[in-house]
Amino acid sequence: MFLGKSFRNSMEKFFSPEKLADFDNHKLIVFLEDESKGLRGFITIHRGGNIYPSFGATRFWRYKSDIEALTDCLKLSKIMSYKSALAGLKYGGAKAVIIHQRNSRRNDILRAYVQRVNALGGKFITGADVGINGKDVELLRLESNYIVGTKSDPVKFTSLGILFAIQTCLKQILGGEDIGGKTFAIQGIGKTGSELLRLIYPFAEKIYVSDIDALKLKLVKKRFPKVIILSPQEIYRKKVDIFCPCALSDAITKKNVSFLRCKVIAGSANNQLEDDTVGELLQKMGILYAPDYVINAGGLIAVVDEFENKSFNESKIEKKIKKIKKRLQFIFDKNKKTNRATNIIANNLAEKIFNKFI
Repeated sequence: MFLGKSFRNSMEKFFSPEKLADFDNHKLIVFLEDESKGLRGFITIHRGGNIYPSFGATRFWRYKSDIEALTDCLKLSKIMSYKSALAGLKYGGAKAVIIHQRNSRRNDILRAYVQRVNALGGKFITGADVGINGKDVELLRLESNYIVGTKSDPVKFTSLGILFAIQTCLKQILGGEDIGGKTFAIQGIGKTGSELLRLIYPFAEKIYVSDIDALKLKLVKKRFPKVIILSPQEIYRKKVDIFCPCALSDAITKKNVSFLRCKVIAGSANNQLEDDTVGELLQKMGILYAPDYVINAGGLIAVVDEFENKSFNESKIEKKIKKIKKRLQFIFDKNKKTNRATNIIANNLAEKIFNKFI
């Protein structure tokens, strides 16, 4: 494990990364800093990086502190190992977060950042996450062979995987996959939230949406006039068939879980549950939870295919993503037999894979 000099000097007086709750024997922690360019952030590799590289997108976000950024990076890189394992991929999990600072020059930051990615010599493969757009990816790709997401569209394929998962959930609770006449609540209408909305809009009976960005809501309402806009507080309480967390982590907590009036939770956000006990509460409430990293693996599957193959074959990628239905059904079958929470079942399955082989 390696840490930048500045990070060690300024912060190890107060804590050691190993003492953070989300540290899980991570293989590598890199502190990113270039004061002249405005770069500050982290790359963390949870598993992999030796025989095969580790995959994880890059997030550009307004973190309040280094500790908050590192905690997020540790947590997200860990979940990438779970995601890769249950997607049947041979790669480990990783993540990068860049701290968005005032008056920073975006392109300068990204160029300084991609130099650090290159320094890892292919151990870390990355692309776009929250705060990184298509133009950013193109800029990064010009300066690195370790950038993915220029041929395939991870957002499109992530959302497609969520749609397949929703169909599997409906079959589990209602006996059929038809989303026609069903009601949805989408929390967060960013990249994947708005794409999922596009996919279900022609068929759903009602769709409620919420977001903290008023401009996004205005644009979505213009494009999809039948959607019903709710506040971030109201979206939890709406009685719907499917609740779709598509924003940031910790969407469902011990405090708000009791507000939910849905039959199914299936969304694109990572780390949707505050902790594993929330999944057990959902089990007791009779709400079917589709574990996030199982169903939002479509984007990862797509960029791995891009990494492994020179040519882009959309139908081949879609066939791979459709296997999410089979994996999710396996978890539901075990849930029915054991009455254990679906997130716990998924965790155990993934850990057996990545702790043994990666």
